[in-house]
Amino acid sequence: MSRTSAKELIHSVLDHDSYISWDTPPEHGDISAEYRTALDRAMQKTGVDEAVLTGEGTVKGKRVAFICSEFSFLGGSIGAATARRIIHGIERATRERLPLLISPTSGGTRMQEGTPAFAMMVSITTAVARHKDEHLPFLVYLRNPTTGGVMASWGSSGHFTFAEPEALLGFLGPRVVELTTGVPMPDGVQTSENLFEHGIIDGVISPEELRGSVRRTIDILTTNKEPSEPKPVAVVELEGRDTWEAILRTRDVARPGGGAIIEALIDRSVPLSGTGDGHRGLAIQARLARIGERPVILIAQDRHNQPPLGQDPMGPSSLRFAQRAIRLAESLAIPVVTVIDTAGAELTQYAEENAMAGEIARTLTTLLDVRVPTVSLILGQGCGGGALALLPADRAMAMHDAWLSPLPPEGASAIIYRDTDHAPEMMEEQGVSAEALLTTGVIDQIIEEPSDLQALPNRALQAIEHALWTLETAPERVGRDQRFAHYRSFALGDDA
Repeated sequence: MSRTSAKELIHSVLDHDSYISWDTPPEHGDISAEYRTALDRAMQKTGVDEAVLTGEGTVKGKRVAFICSEFSFLGGSIGAATARRIIHGIERATRERLPLLISPTSGGTRMQEGTPAFAMMVSITTAVARHKDEHLPFLVYLRNPTTGGVMASWGSSGHFTFAEPEALLGFLGPRVVELTTGVPMPDGVQTSENLFEHGIIDGVISPEELRGSVRRTIDILTTNKEPSEPKPVAVVELEGRDTWEAILRTRDVARPGGGAIIEALIDRSVPLSGTGDGHRGLAIQARLARIGERPVILIAQDRHNQPPLGQDPMGPSSLRFAQRAIRLAESLAIPVVTVIDTAGAELTQYAEENAMAGEIARTLTTLLDVRVPTVSLILGQGCGGGALALLPADRAMAMHDAWLSPLPPEGASAIIYRDTDHAPEMMEEQGVSAEALLTTGVIDQIIEEPSDLQALPNRALQAIEHALWTLETAPERVGRDQRFAHYRSFALGDDA
């Protein structure tokens, strides 16, 4: 496939004539004549003085720092001068508090410089970490090809990672793999499309589409310093709602799920896909999104993709994905919102052998421990540990028909009565309904069900938006210490 040059990508993404270079002449030090000749030829061939360009520009008028590799310059390889330029660019972006888009295309370390240049991948990654420490966005756009030490360090460190179509991406290029191991890499493995399918990158988009993704990310993360109070949802009076009838309503295939809430935000969100380490599923979806005036990471269970309605059970991979999304929210210093709607976690040999119970525990711990505001909403079905994993929050809510149960209703009946006929009375006795959850302190608020089911996503978003405002104006309710104290008090009462 053809390769996108650094200048072509800059032209595609940034506003016309907005690019300002940050580069200073590279200093290569005492190098061999052969290496100097190679550098001179690369400069003449490409019209650039090193394998990376750094600078800034605007996207729809908003400043963005830009670091972009040029593959035509010695294969985009990273020497000491290249590494120093990248580090200075990242550090300047951090000082000036700019979002950073970095777009590598490289075979890795420059062989003429050997191990010292190779070790500078650590120095680049350190600069990335400091940028993230300041809660500044770090976006990666992988271009064809990106392999070697670049892919294994800063090229795989993005908050969000996208790639151009059909790009060759991998730990080592296929020719090097075959010559090193004697075994060829199968066709199609080291492609952007395959990495997306395996949850390693967040999407495959063209250079022309990248501008829109960068713009949305910046727009979402640019906050209003003085947000106004959103319209509150109606206060729900306790009415002795029939628990079993409510459960049946949440099982109605026509009832919108978490995916519908994601869809309602599609034009003001940026997708996440997979764990970043080779796992991906559709039972849980997550996005950087803007709800009202606030950026959030939204994590939503979608029962329509889970059995019995869909083919994608909520297994260990789904919960690892949720953990990645929670950590991303903390890195960006924005709230986490979870939406619960599941008939239960995966019950298979695969799930057991891949730590289903452990991933529930780790998700619970990550959500409790995160140092940003959290809101949870039980949208409908809240069955078992898979639902509990996303429940802990500074403010927990439930739709009026929603419920939370240790087991599926029929399973609870089977344990006690050895049949499923007693499921309705078991659910009443176990206090699974939204009204019971409010009374016992499991949740903080019940959200009124809309008369039109199709209005459910917007009603849920209205409730979430107001809950976020409530936490913002009452910071004493927010955070790790408050969460720990709240859940200790929930269990121990006056002894807490």
